[in-house]
Amino acid sequence: MEEAIKKDPYSSLRIKEFRWFLAMRLAIVLAWSMQFVLIEWEVYRLTKDPLSLGLIGLMEVIPAIGMALFAGHFVDQNEKKSMLVKCFIGLGLISAFMCVLVHPKIHDALSKSLIVNGFYTLVFFGGIIRAFIIPSIFSLLGLIVPNKEKPNAAAWSSSTWQVAAVIGPALAGFLIGWIGAFSSMCVVTSSIIIGIIFLTQISRKPILNPDLGEPIFKSLKRGITFVFENKTILNAISLDMFAVLFGGAVALLPIFAQDILKVGSQGFGILRAAPAVGGLITMLVATHFDLNHRAGRKLLLAIFGFGICIIIFGLSVNFWVSVVALFMSGVTDGISVVIRSTILQLYTPDNMRGRVSSVNSIFVGSSNELGAFESGFTSKLMGTVNAVVFGGIMTLVVVGTTAFASPKFRELDIKNDVK
Repeated sequence: MEEAIKKDPYSSLRIKEFRWFLAMRLAIVLAWSMQFVLIEWEVYRLTKDPLSLGLIGLMEVIPAIGMALFAGHFVDQNEKKSMLVKCFIGLGLISAFMCVLVHPKIHDALSKSLIVNGFYTLVFFGGIIRAFIIPSIFSLLGLIVPNKEKPNAAAWSSSTWQVAAVIGPALAGFLIGWIGAFSSMCVVTSSIIIGIIFLTQISRKPILNPDLGEPIFKSLKRGITFVFENKTILNAISLDMFAVLFGGAVALLPIFAQDILKVGSQGFGILRAAPAVGGLITMLVATHFDLNHRAGRKLLLAIFGFGICIIIFGLSVNFWVSVVALFMSGVTDGISVVIRSTILQLYTPDNMRGRVSSVNSIFVGSSNELGAFESGFTSKLMGTVNAVVFGGIMTLVVVGTTAFASPKFRELDIKNDVK
């Protein structure tokens, strides 16, 4: 009780560079989430083909996952702030080219197919840059805050990402109707520039890697071996991967909104927002509570609760029960994200941060895409409701198997590691 009273939920925010880090992350994620919606809007407006929307995600995820391990090696070999500056400049250039593609005069001068292919090409290069941004941000955060502040910093960093991810798409939709696609894309470019300015307020950090100049394939092997030999990290990211893989009910929300719950586009919007709002609230609340004590058990219970929520959602025929189930799935997922982020920050050596973050991005990134595919495939095979319930049950099976097979992880208490 005494420790809870002494806990300062704003402790990491008292670090000036961490405040600049959060401001930078807010601006960049806001720009990225807005840009993705704008691209979807323009591509579908030009093609009227739903498959074209799927190709957007595919064009980004292929280079992001394919380049992830190599990006992790280069991040560990170089200064993190400089890497991010280069990446953000690249994002800014891509956004500027997209401004050109959405300009009305370009639409008159070029064919629709050429413009759409231009978008796909820019998204592909954006995916390559994304592969470098993720490990660079993870590594920079670890160098800005001391170990004792990393759990609190992880909660604030995750909350900042969630805020931007929730606000960005809504803001993009509003701006399209208010000022048009071209001006909206200019706002995206401006947000990236602002993010670069915030980043310049953070000092350069030392390269804490004793193996500078190490051959790339040897470096990659060491990174992969480290993750697979560190059972704490491996269990944490594996749990998240399988939860996303089997609990991908979000991919089937259009079917639930139109055919099962029959709530139309407005209901679909509420259903889509429910887990994001739940996750955001949880991450903000998590800054006021200590999740480090018995963290392994809390992580397992959170993902178990996530699986239960998915099953309830799948079985529900009442709109508001479905909304609450999705909201609670966001709450439990938010707890999982905070604990997993803390584990990754505390149990990853400074010289391995880039490679560990890259392996994590492969696990999580691939599970998002594969989760959508799994949901669609099982829905076609066994029906939509059965597919969602099956996914929830499989999530429970994964949690139960991990708890039984890894008693050390089940009893993990990272409180003593926060020094």
